[in-house]
Amino acid sequence: MKTLIALLTLVFAASAAAQGYPNAPVKLVVGFPPGGANDILARLVGAKLQEAWGQPVVTDNKPGANAIIATDFVAKAAPDGLTLLIGASGAMTFNPGLYDKLPYDPVKDFAPVTMLGSFPLVLAVHPSLPVKSVQDLVAHAKAQAGKLNYAAGSTPFQLAAELFKLQAGVAIAHIPYKGSAAAVNSVMANDTQLTFVDAPPVMGAIQGGKLRGVAVTSKARAASLPELPTMAEAGMADFDVVLWTSLFAPAATPRAIVERIQQQAVKALQMADVRERMLALGITPVGNSPEELAQVLRQDLDKWTRVAKSAGVKAQ
Repeated sequence: MKTLIALLTLVFAASAAAQGYPNAPVKLVVGFPPGGANDILARLVGAKLQEAWGQPVVTDNKPGANAIIATDFVAKAAPDGLTLLIGASGAMTFNPGLYDKLPYDPVKDFAPVTMLGSFPLVLAVHPSLPVKSVQDLVAHAKAQAGKLNYAAGSTPFQLAAELFKLQAGVAIAHIPYKGSAAAVNSVMANDTQLTFVDAPPVMGAIQGGKLRGVAVTSKARAASLPELPTMAEAGMADFDVVLWTSLFAPAATPRAIVERIQQQAVKALQMADVRERMLALGITPVGNSPEELAQVLRQDLDKWTRVAKSAGVKAQ
C-alpha cells in the first residue's frame, strides 16, 4: 500500500508540474554557430513555443567539438523541461561511431520529444572545378588523386563525404571546420574544393554563382533545389543521407512534461508560416511521437556506426 501511495504521489506531482509548465524561461541549446539548419529551426520553433507558453524561449548556441559540448550540457541539466537540446543527428547518431569515448550516451541520457525536421545534404563545389555532375567529380578526383580537399562543418558532413569516397573509390582529404557557414566560406574561397552541407547556408551561394550545386543526398529531389539531381539519379543508387533535427530533454524529465513539449512543438510545425519557411530551406517538417523518434535514433545510430567503422574514420 505504501508503494502504491508513493507511486500515485509521484504521478500527481508530475502531472501538476506539467500543468504549470513552463514556469520560467526555456532554453533551446544548439551545438553549432548561428546560420545552420539546427539554429534556424531552434529560432523558428522557439518563437512559436514562446507565443504559446507566455515564457521566454531562448536559443543558446554552444558550438564546438562536433556538438559534444552542447549535447553533454543538456544531458547533465536539471530534468525540469527548462533546458532542451536541439539534437542534431550528428551528435546523436554520428559521433558515437567517430569517438572512442563520449561524455554522454545518446540513448540513456535523453528523453526523445519529437523530430522537428529532416533534410538532405547538398554536394557543392567551387565553380573553377571542371565538374558539373557526380560522374565528373568522380573522374576528376581519380585524375587528381590526393589533390582535392573537402570541407566538413560537422561529423555528419564528414561521414557523408567518407561514404561518397568509399562508394566512388576516390581519395579526397578531409579539412574540418566549425560549422556549416565556415565550411561553405572555405569552398567559396577555394581553400577547399567541395563540401557536403545542409541546404540553408549554401543555397544563396549556389543561386549567386559562387558555388556550383552538383547533387542532393536524399532519394527524392529537394523542393528548394529541384534542379539538382539526387546521388541515386547520378548513378550512386545506395547513397542515401538524410539528417534530422529533433527535440530532446534530459533523461529523467517527467513524461507529462515531455508530452506537453511534444504537443506544442507539433502544433508549431503544423502552422502554415512555419511549414512554408522550413520547406523553402529544404527542411521537411516532421513532428512525430517520442516513441517514433526513439526508433529512428536507434536505427540511425546503428547505421552510421557501421559506416564509420567501414571507412576507418575517427574524429580529428
